[in-house]
Amino acid sequence: MPDDTPQGEFQGKRAFVTGGAHGIGRAIVVALARRGVQIAIADLDLVAARQTAVEVGGGAMAIDVDVRNRASVERGFETALKQLGGCDILIANAGVSTMQRALDITDEEWDFNFAVNARGIFLTNQIAARHFVAQGSGCIVNTASLAAKVGAPLLAHYSASKFAVLGWTQALARELAPKGIRVNAVCPGFVKTGMQSREVEWESRLRGISPEQVVAEYVAQTPLGRLEQPEDVAEVVMFLCADQARFMTGQGVNVTGGVYMT
Repeated sequence: MPDDTPQGEFQGKRAFVTGGAHGIGRAIVVALARRGVQIAIADLDLVAARQTAVEVGGGAMAIDVDVRNRASVERGFETALKQLGGCDILIANAGVSTMQRALDITDEEWDFNFAVNARGIFLTNQIAARHFVAQGSGCIVNTASLAAKVGAPLLAHYSASKFAVLGWTQALARELAPKGIRVNAVCPGFVKTGMQSREVEWESRLRGISPEQVVAEYVAQTPLGRLEQPEDVAEVVMFLCADQARFMTGQGVNVTGGVYMT
């Protein structure tokens, strides 16, 4: 999406962004700030969240939030409401991955992926949506994945957790539509982030090929011919938050460079 969203549409809005200190989340924070949105950057890495808040300015604030823990999310969201004076947008972006062959996945790996990727979406969405229903407006965008559309080898547990994100997004969208609250998700592909760098190393070891070969395969699978950048995702998130997407809800929008086209 081009950066032509009317500034006035976002001016005065308040957003709560989980996982906003790094990667896709950070790019979303930057894009929101550029449009005049006041932002609460919720992240376990409070140092990086504070640094991002300083860099984007505009009244951005950093909050230490563990999306796996209801009390932590509730405290963080209440702090944001008090300091920002309200909330209009939730970007539930916090996510993790580990990589392992399906038959070797441990209980701990399975639980970790689901605790952050699925439970974290559930908690942040539910807590924010209660506020949105009370005020009669709001917009939610969840970060899913290409792996939420196609089961990914070596990422079976991650895929399962991201499929859960899409199922939750669709069901919540149906429930909240009569209240005028939209709920959508983005499904990024091979995004060049710190998470991807870790995955490349893991995949390299598991498959016995070089990291450079892994990355080359990612690019070869992408019709647009390059790795995705966090900003590619952020601009689609901006569209989903904008009035141009006013008749979109319950969608899992592919942002994959053509890797997945259905």
